[in-house]
Amino acid sequence: MSTYLTILGFNSAIPTVNTSPTAQLLEMEERCFLIDCGEGTQVQLRKAKARFSKINHIFISHLHGDHCFGLPGLIASFRLLGRDVPLHVYGPKGIKKMLDTIFTITETHRGFEVIYHELDKDYSEKIYEDNRVEVYTIPLDHRIYCNGYLFKEKPKDRHLNMKEISKYKEIETCDYHHIKAGKDFVLSDGYVLKNEILTEDPVPPVSYAFCSDTRYLETVIPIIKNVTVLYHESTFLHDLKEMADYTGHTTALEAAIIAQKAEVGKLILGHFSNRYADLSVFTDEARTVFPNSFLPKALESVKI
Repeated sequence: MSTYLTILGFNSAIPTVNTSPTAQLLEMEERCFLIDCGEGTQVQLRKAKARFSKINHIFISHLHGDHCFGLPGLIASFRLLGRDVPLHVYGPKGIKKMLDTIFTITETHRGFEVIYHELDKDYSEKIYEDNRVEVYTIPLDHRIYCNGYLFKEKPKDRHLNMKEISKYKEIETCDYHHIKAGKDFVLSDGYVLKNEILTEDPVPPVSYAFCSDTRYLETVIPIIKNVTVLYHESTFLHDLKEMADYTGHTTALEAAIIAQKAEVGKLILGHFSNRYADLSVFTDEARTVFPNSFLPKALESVKI
């Protein structure tokens, strides 16, 4: 299965007529992960024709409003849509208190279980795993506690070479699982059929790193090393580096340096300050260091 990223919103702080605050939908191995949930996210999800019922895991980077103010409304809409399966919410310590307070004061009855995974570590940790996907935190340096997230496909089984397998009647369908897992096959006469003859290489697993609001931080480099795609905030151009440092943000040039040092496949910039009318200046700056840098396009589904 292919992995697709849909960026629902990518501007910083204040929503505008044409842009929305941070929110992304990652579809990986038939799982739908929502990353951040700024104001208006559920409207963007509808525009993207996303299936609300498939979103079972939501990852919030930090508790600034432009990254989480859309969450109470989305959860309330889940109830109105008849949701009856648990929803997992990952985010900084305090996210449960915030949402429970809102739901209590507004008398919002959910009708389904919300399972909170509150985060407070200052090191990368695995917070989700199933048989196909792993998710890790990426500790960041913002004005308040903040994490990025690393999503990794697990290595896939090898592909069966049926043309070769069909030559051997001793190989039965029940043997396919072990062969796909990389094991050799021993014929009744003791001859060993090497796995590389019976199979072909699988599609390489892909990975996606989401680095939300942060100052320039080289400790993320070993965590995101060689990821297929990196999204990294770039609120300002480098001539405003002093302001970036003061407000807990990164410049486009610094995001490109992180991408270069981590040897990522592709860099997507985001979280732009509203002071910039022409966003092409961000890629102009980033590409001086990392040529494979791109601007996000709202609601465009990009294959990773």
